[in-house]
Amino acid sequence: MSTIRNVAVVGAGSMGHQIAMLSALGGYQTYLQDINEASLEKAKETLEGIMTKWVTKGKISEEDKDAAFSRLSFTPSLEEAGNQADFVIEAVVEKLAVKREVFAKLDEITPSHAILATNSSTIVSSLIADVTNRPEKICNMHFFFPPLVMDCIEVVKGDHTSEETASIVMEVSEQMNRTAVQLNKEISGFIANRLLFALQREAISLYENGYADFEDIDVITKKALGHPLGPFELMDLSGIDVCCYVMQQHYEETGNVEDKPSTTMLEKMEAGELGRKTGKGFFQYDESGKIHS
Repeated sequence: MSTIRNVAVVGAGSMGHQIAMLSALGGYQTYLQDINEASLEKAKETLEGIMTKWVTKGKISEEDKDAAFSRLSFTPSLEEAGNQADFVIEAVVEKLAVKREVFAKLDEITPSHAILATNSSTIVSSLIADVTNRPEKICNMHFFFPPLVMDCIEVVKGDHTSEETASIVMEVSEQMNRTAVQLNKEISGFIANRLLFALQREAISLYENGYADFEDIDVITKKALGHPLGPFELMDLSGIDVCCYVMQQHYEETGNVEDKPSTTMLEKMEAGELGRKTGKGFFQYDESGKIHS
């Protein structure tokens, strides 16, 4: 892994800040970039809290925690984050136009050898690669929420992605102590989300057609199928707005009306009931993020 020393993560939201910490824990000099300085401050505070709990639980030593933070820098400047990067992971909002704009800028800023990966949960990298002069160095590197907990990365190799790039992304994933699985063909939504979308679509349909309350659908999913979270609880955790963006993008790629966000989800998004982060989604939550009984 001598070719990869400096990593930049673009976007300090719910995914990006934890991906940056995985990178720092993996030994890489890491920049976490976000244009919103308040987001960077929140990211730093959140990571301090998570890592302190890890030390308390014996998952990591105080020395390793301090070493990881010494490798992690926070900046609002894309130029500062990217001008020496060997590897970039984009984790901005799930909107194609925004991602294309970010990749075009990264292509100008980063060294020509740098690999540019997108953490998109549905958007295939071939829809982004053409705004750069290095399509062979573009691919998907999809972490799962929350990255510091979930031990899986989907590495999606498009026709434009070189074998070398895919191999390096797999190695970086391993260095970050994550299990990576390579997909050799692009498909919108990849593997996990296509399975998840199918479950969520059916759950929403059953709820909207009055077969059962969403609470009961979640109970059945957990008790009968052994899932740790039901589909409605999971949508609340991910953020209903995020789910709507992802489904809308998926629909735009597939043209299948069944992939569009449901009426219920759109109504909740318009009402600002976005899940745990707002205290109410399908369920209501207390300040610690637990469901009100």
